[in-house]
Amino acid sequence: MIENRHTRVAAILGPTNTGKTHYAIERLMAHASGMIGFPLRLLARENYDRVVKVRGAAQVALVTGEEKIIPPNPRYFICTVEAMPLDRLVEFLAVDEIQMSADAERGHVFTDRLLHARGISETLFLGSDTMRGVVSRLIPGIEIQTRPRMSELSFAGNKKLTRLPRRSAIVAFSAAEVYAIADQVRRHRGGAAVVLGALSPRTRNAQVAMYQSGEVDFLVATDAIGMGLNMDIDHVAFAQTVKYDGAQPRHLAASEIGQIAGRAGRHMNDGTFGTTADAPPFDSETIERVENHDFRPVKALYWRNRQLRFTSVAALLKSLTVPPPGAEFLRARHADDVQALEALAHSDAVLARATDPERVRLLWEICQIPDFQKIMAEAHARLLQRLYLYLTEDSGRIPDAFLEHHVSRIDRTDGDIVHLSQRIAQIRVWTTVANHAGWISDTNHWRERTRRIEDRLSDALHDRLTQKFVDRRTAVLLSRLKGQSPLEATVTPNGDVHIEGHRVGRLEGLGFIADTDGTSDQADKVVAIAASQALKGEVAARAQALSVAPDATFALTEGGAVTWHGAPVARILAGAERLKPRVEVLPNDLLTEPLVELVRTRTQGWLEAQIKSVLRPLVSLAEADLAGLSRGIAFRIVEAGGTIRRAALAQDLGHLSDDDRKAMGKLGVRFGVETVYLPDMLKPAAQRLLLVLTAVDRKVEDVAGFVHAHSPLTPGQVSFPLAEGVAPEWVELQGYRVFERRAARVDMLERFAAEVRRFLRDEALTTKVDSQPGKGAHPADPETPAEAAPPPAEPPVAESAAAAPVEVPAEVPEPEAAPAEASEVPAEPEKPAAPQGAKILPPALMSLLGVGADDTTTILRVLGYRVTDAREGLAVQPKKNPKKAFGGPRRPRPEGQPQGERPPRAAQPQGDRPPRPERTDRGPRPPRGPDRGDRPDRGPRPDRGPRPETRAQQPRRSEPDPDSPFAVLKNWGKPNSDR
Repeated sequence: MIENRHTRVAAILGPTNTGKTHYAIERLMAHASGMIGFPLRLLARENYDRVVKVRGAAQVALVTGEEKIIPPNPRYFICTVEAMPLDRLVEFLAVDEIQMSADAERGHVFTDRLLHARGISETLFLGSDTMRGVVSRLIPGIEIQTRPRMSELSFAGNKKLTRLPRRSAIVAFSAAEVYAIADQVRRHRGGAAVVLGALSPRTRNAQVAMYQSGEVDFLVATDAIGMGLNMDIDHVAFAQTVKYDGAQPRHLAASEIGQIAGRAGRHMNDGTFGTTADAPPFDSETIERVENHDFRPVKALYWRNRQLRFTSVAALLKSLTVPPPGAEFLRARHADDVQALEALAHSDAVLARATDPERVRLLWEICQIPDFQKIMAEAHARLLQRLYLYLTEDSGRIPDAFLEHHVSRIDRTDGDIVHLSQRIAQIRVWTTVANHAGWISDTNHWRERTRRIEDRLSDALHDRLTQKFVDRRTAVLLSRLKGQSPLEATVTPNGDVHIEGHRVGRLEGLGFIADTDGTSDQADKVVAIAASQALKGEVAARAQALSVAPDATFALTEGGAVTWHGAPVARILAGAERLKPRVEVLPNDLLTEPLVELVRTRTQGWLEAQIKSVLRPLVSLAEADLAGLSRGIAFRIVEAGGTIRRAALAQDLGHLSDDDRKAMGKLGVRFGVETVYLPDMLKPAAQRLLLVLTAVDRKVEDVAGFVHAHSPLTPGQVSFPLAEGVAPEWVELQGYRVFERRAARVDMLERFAAEVRRFLRDEALTTKVDSQPGKGAHPADPETPAEAAPPPAEPPVAESAAAAPVEVPAEVPEPEAAPAEASEVPAEPEKPAAPQGAKILPPALMSLLGVGADDTTTILRVLGYRVTDAREGLAVQPKKNPKKAFGGPRRPRPEGQPQGERPPRAAQPQGDRPPRPERTDRGPRPPRGPDRGDRPDRGPRPDRGPRPETRAQQPRRSEPDPDSPFAVLKNWGKPNSDR
């Protein structure tokens, strides 16, 4: 039992939220001098600031193991329990959280203060009601006051992290678990503040301030919040119910749960507690004890001998192991300072210098420097040994160079949370060293420097914690959405949207695109809600501007989207016809129905005008006032997209009158030898638009992919290879003719065919091949009158030598012999000689289509020519059955000459004829007739005039044949027609 030396000794006991600390601070300042000890450095700092505001910095000292702010003549000392200067007499003395006397690691310090720390006039001990019995036994005559809790505390069960109420604190017992939970809260609830006992006071205060201000609604902490942290917490959720106590994992005691859960509710506000995440539920007895604040009393306190012997290191160690004086005490575990002393006791260098009480006392003081990192005990012991050896040398000081070496390495703010936390733990060691007067030469310099480094590291750690565990944008928006005032939104010229100073996304056209990374459900919802409230006015103004915007601001993408200033605002859908699609505005929650209709009307009007402009030849032909056969041909051309093979129209073209041809020619139709087409539809813009409209009309799912797959690699390309899976019909729709897997543009194909015919017809031809179709060559469309012919399509893209005039020689020199190959490579089979009468095709002609010999061979054969890959080159012979390839106007017959009739062919009896004998090899065929030798030139053939016709002139039909498939198109395209 302890004698109280004529001072008032009182214990203020009770659960949390009873105002005990507030009462003690009032009593402190009611005296002329005083001292109070807190269990945590951050609590000491918090209350130091409170007293300074009332009494001024000149009267208040802060004394902790790592920080000392001691003015010349302070009256009040705010300390940690371990750092209380008990040799200083004060009128008032108080110790907070005296139930810590039952803590296995630090309990002996609190027990010592309970037994021996006294004020001259008044002494207060603050703590849990569980200390009532043991305090009464140890301190006879102590005045005990019990304070009831100001609010109710009730159990709320288990809740998921995503279901926890706002203003909740989530408790875990390791830094790793705290960080993991905080990250989950950020993803689902916008963010959380983080509080751990290892945080510096500066970092902890910044995190708590963020929670108190409402910037975040959740706090994730260790059991450090159970000691004096007064915050507006409504609910405490335990994510773990097992903690490591320094020796082994164990379940929380009911009193520990009550200490932590008691932070829920403040003043008169009720609080709740429960479990979350994977924590098992509390049993009914524990719940009842916590709700009623009924905990088992503390029966024994941890104790360590304070009468230490410093005659030698061995004597000191022995005095630390003195057994407790009574049954109310338990021997303290080997604390960090004892473990450090035991380690240094094995050092010969240390023992050689620890030879007198003063040096042994110095060694013990050094051993009390905490190992804040708690990860390398041996490294910490080596550091303490180095410090002791420096302090026991002649100078008796730690060299500045040694301090500079260690401190400068820590003075950096890069790295993540773990690295910054490690550096803060390291600088706390040097802060402790710098606060020992007499250990270093310039104490003020190193004390100030280490404090600045710790502040910088603390600020950097706070920033990292905030960046990782708080979505500031979401937190601010949530706070403003709770209020009644409208959100402040700004839109930059490039479309960036800022709400309440935070970038939340961008406006593209009429649509809002949020800046989301998919990691926070809550953030996405908050941004969407804030944008819907703040941007409706801006989007309405944009819709009005769109309704009067010029056509140049609109465009149609390959995917069928209508864009305004490059941003999609609508899409086209299939309409009644391919050339009459309809427009649908893209879904947009920011647009009202009237605005949607306003946008739809404007974009529909633009699209119709665009189709009439870009596809003018096709639209004009579809709407032309044609009749009869020409109307049916026009219909087929329009359905084919402006390009159709002549063979498909051969029968109808044979009956088309000259007047109809001229009328269609004026509408842009060109009648080629191989193709009937609209040259202006071969332009890249027309090709692309027609393909998009066709894909939309056919309801293709991926319009953009379809257009890309079936378009030339370069717009306007003369020819290109077809990729696998590409249907030829979609390529020919754009004005190309497909030859196996190669597509050639029809206007250049007509040009190529004309040049080949001319080359085969003229015996000694040397001419220029111009890059423009129809120049320097026979016209490819002899039936189209020159005055009615439309301008040629855009020049082909220069992918070959066709872009420049080239000479076509009458004779092609033989190619040079290739160098002999290695003997192991088999020789290619020898090519045959060119057939008699064939002509070698000049390479310049192949360049018109930009193709090689193989593709040229394929094209010529499809066109009806005989081609041989001869030694001299591609040998070309005229078509086997040269006939007129088109049904154009016939040559005029002599006046009055009747049309002849072919006599009936004599009937040939079929009967049964014997089988033909098998043909035998008769050898080479003998030449026909005698050798005529060198035949003299006969000169030019005389003009014999027009060839007489043997058939009578057929009268022109005024009406189409009723059996023709085009009869139904008689009225197609007329204003009053159904089409």
